[in-house]
Amino acid sequence: MANTPGMSVRLKFTLSYAGFLMVAGVLMLAVVWVFLLRYVPGGNAIRTPVGLYPGQHFLLRSFTPAVGAALTFLLAFGLLGGWILAGHMLAPLSRITDAARLAANGSLSHRIRMQGRRDEFRELADVFDTMLARLEAQLAEQQRFAANASHELRTPLAITQTLLDVARNDPALGAGVLVDRLHAVNARAIDLTEALLLLSRTDQRSFTRELVDLSLIAEEVAETLLPLAEKHGLAIETSGELTPTIGSHALLLQMTTNLVHNAIVHNVPENGTVRVGTAFRSGFAALTVENTGEKLPPKLVSTLTEPFQRGTKRLRGDHAGVGLGLAIVKSIAQAHDGTITITPRTAGGLRVTVELPGAPPHLDG
Repeated sequence: MANTPGMSVRLKFTLSYAGFLMVAGVLMLAVVWVFLLRYVPGGNAIRTPVGLYPGQHFLLRSFTPAVGAALTFLLAFGLLGGWILAGHMLAPLSRITDAARLAANGSLSHRIRMQGRRDEFRELADVFDTMLARLEAQLAEQQRFAANASHELRTPLAITQTLLDVARNDPALGAGVLVDRLHAVNARAIDLTEALLLLSRTDQRSFTRELVDLSLIAEEVAETLLPLAEKHGLAIETSGELTPTIGSHALLLQMTTNLVHNAIVHNVPENGTVRVGTAFRSGFAALTVENTGEKLPPKLVSTLTEPFQRGTKRLRGDHAGVGLGLAIVKSIAQAHDGTITITPRTAGGLRVTVELPGAPPHLDG
């Protein structure tokens, strides 16, 4: 909706300053005039032993032009001084407006970086710079995610197209072999799509919160993934205590499943271990998953929560994953106002700790 243009803030400040100065001047002159009327006799002049003394009528004729001149000076001084002062006071706001205009046109790299003492304008500028930095980082992450997602989605489609071309050019190829391969490719595409949808849902925080015990979730996930661990020759160890938090049971279950699943498929070929533990400490509900595995450099570990980043090759092709496991874990943790910390173990493997705001244990009663 278009609004009718109005006076600028600088002009409003100028008029307000000049108006206040005029009111103050009028009040001061009125006080002077009342004082004179109280102590000056009436008439034009009064003869005294020391000579003629001016009366009220004479003072009125002399005082009126002086009052007019004084008020005119105050008005001019108020307008000029108010305009200069308003411009000086609003200069930081002009810088913020220019930065906002650049951001609206798509330039998120510009920063105000206002110097000087901390006041309301300095705080507003710092908050605006922080907002621009976050928007720029989120936009870069979204662009990178979109590019990676497009690449990952294109891969199964390209494989499907290749299989269909081979089948059309080679009638001797058995239908059963083609169907099996297409089924595997299609399953990977479905897994990737579901992971992308889950990642989008957690980013929007569109879920219902309830009281959840992370220790029970850890036990459920360990029991569910035990056959997969045994298939890989691994052992799963669980430990912990009552660890209540507030959040989505389904999302926290997915988060724990991703962590334990990654710990299994990123493990040593045999005789490996996956440890899952929970603890309630300093008001936070902590979930820790660590595993044996290859030694990873810290530089690589710091990128594992980015979408489509893979630390090592999986041990089995039937659980290749889509490269979103830890990205989903990070997204779910952040959606629950939590943090995720990933550190490489000295002997090999990773230790992943998720800390979520804890809930008082008595709330479950």
